[in-house]
Amino acid sequence: KQAEKAVHQKKEQSKTKCRKARRRHINLVAEFNHRQRKNIWLETHIWHAKRFHMVKKWGYCLGNSPTEKSYRACYRAMTKQCLLQDLSYYCCLELKGKENELLKQLDRICSIDTGLTFQEASCLSGRFEGSLNLYRADRYPEDMLGPVTFIWRPRDGSENRQLWIWVHPALKQDILKELKAIFQCSEPEEICISEPVTASFQEEKQVEVVTSLGNKRKKEDKEGEKAVPVKKIIGDGTRDPFQSYSWISRTTGIAISDRSMEILRYRLIGPLSHSILTETLKAASVQTV
Repeated sequence: KQAEKAVHQKKEQSKTKCRKARRRHINLVAEFNHRQRKNIWLETHIWHAKRFHMVKKWGYCLGNSPTEKSYRACYRAMTKQCLLQDLSYYCCLELKGKENELLKQLDRICSIDTGLTFQEASCLSGRFEGSLNLYRADRYPEDMLGPVTFIWRPRDGSENRQLWIWVHPALKQDILKELKAIFQCSEPEEICISEPVTASFQEEKQVEVVTSLGNKRKKEDKEGEKAVPVKKIIGDGTRDPFQSYSWISRTTGIAISDRSMEILRYRLIGPLSHSILTETLKAASVQTV
């Protein structure tokens, strides 16, 4: 009777764990994956979230304005040192195919009257990045789509080339639709269906395990406590994870791929930008087989 009485009088366990348990890496990653299913986080989200007012735009969670007075510090960095900006929310559209076929169709959505085109010699070699305004096919000067930046991959000796076009997320769907129309890319080449489903299912299980009641947190994985959830980006803020992200044309042989959130983009402003890049990055050694 005394034992039964002690069991009934036992204090019910708290539903919320202590801060040390909540801040464990395995718990944080599962929580972060769960929280960015609707609005994708950039790689620098944690840094910005501690210092900026965050807003949800174009399917991303972006820093809008700083929480403290930092305008003078930013201006000082731009004029004397270096200021880094995260532009990874810009969408990257990749085009692959024969150079002549690419230039032939791309000329339909731009005009030499507005400035540079995709055929500019300095940009075509891959040494410099170009910028221009895109229009609907054969509709210049009407039906403007918006400004974009582009860069060609340097030639490797073959007639096939690779082109990256960077567009704002608000313009991505219209420009992607126009590119698929002029290149006749209607057949999906790669479909990303199975991975996001399993990823979201595993994340939901992890969140349930983290929030469940019990003496000690236990995972159902075979690895036990050593299993750590991996950070996964399911699609991006402008793409449905259950739709295809690569299309190919059987007639022209051109392939269009959506590389958003796969290629990160940063902007460095200031007189020390080049020296910082030189000290930070090292050229990889090319190994020939």
